[in-house]
Amino acid sequence: MMGPAWRAVTYSLIHSLKESAMSVETNRSSPVLSGNSEEVGSPKQASRRAWLAGVAAAAGASACSGRVSLAQAGTGDEEVVAPRKPNPIAVSTYSYWRYRDDSKLSIEECVDLAADAGFDAVEVLHVQMTDESNGTLQRIKQRAFRRGLSLCGMSTHQSFVSPDPAERQKNIDHTIHCIELAYAMGIPTIRVNTGRWGTSGSFDELMANKGIEPTLEGHTDEEGFGWVREGFEKCLPVAEKCGVVMGLENHWGLGRTANGVLRVIGEVDSPWLRATLDTGNFLENQYDQYRQLAPEAVFVQAKTYFGGGTWYTLDIDYGRVAEILREVDYRGYISLEFEGSEAHESAIPKSLAMLREAFR
Repeated sequence: MMGPAWRAVTYSLIHSLKESAMSVETNRSSPVLSGNSEEVGSPKQASRRAWLAGVAAAAGASACSGRVSLAQAGTGDEEVVAPRKPNPIAVSTYSYWRYRDDSKLSIEECVDLAADAGFDAVEVLHVQMTDESNGTLQRIKQRAFRRGLSLCGMSTHQSFVSPDPAERQKNIDHTIHCIELAYAMGIPTIRVNTGRWGTSGSFDELMANKGIEPTLEGHTDEEGFGWVREGFEKCLPVAEKCGVVMGLENHWGLGRTANGVLRVIGEVDSPWLRATLDTGNFLENQYDQYRQLAPEAVFVQAKTYFGGGTWYTLDIDYGRVAEILREVDYRGYISLEFEGSEAHESAIPKSLAMLREAFR
């Protein structure tokens, strides 16, 4: 409430404004004595100045009294701060597919399922798209809009870790293409990777070795980091032109650790290359690495494993993850990547409830 002093000030201002208003009305009815209806120094002009001054003073007093009232509504001194808005929760279309031969759904079907489940947004897995024509892109965008969802991210694949310049250029071109797809769909960020050496016999073997693989014979990780830096630098002009941020994920290869991701981001040194933090891809010291990467995160992918993970299961304390992200004031999307063996019809609603609770 307004204190006694402010009540007195406000009363005085209101009284002055009334007097000014009466003066204006009196002058309005007075005869004009010359061809100039508002001579310099005339009573009418003076009263108008008084009126304007009073209005300005009243506006200032009102604003000040509003601030004082907010402060007095608390413990007496501090200003009231609006409650923090919860992070919006998205779902990756990957969650409905998980690379299973018998369960690949279209992006449009995933959008409908996400809307029905109560998500705020959808992250599109690029390799799940079957048609990249502009008509299809716009239909997906319209479908999401009409269902009340944002298209918040696109998850893409590339690898710049190759001694072959032609292979690296192929991946640069692919990344630029994905940036342009995201732009056409109104998507503000894409997930990108450093890539890896490819010396594992299969992805299952890579997972069995916790994402660690030997370098290609005759080459070093130092060379690899140089290729990665060069690759992203060549993508920057298009990313900036389109307004699409590349979010480098902790996703095996040279980006397996927070240190690896941060090295690339630091060397490229551009606001158009930041981090996508995946909670499921740090297999050791996970919370320390979340904390390392959090300040650079523009997007967060949150793994859940109901029914047991495909390759492994991590016990992730999402309350703790949320606290780490709050410490750096991360207010962006949390995108569910369900990677368990349970049916998505039951696992995804449970995952959403868990994330809502943690990131409220």
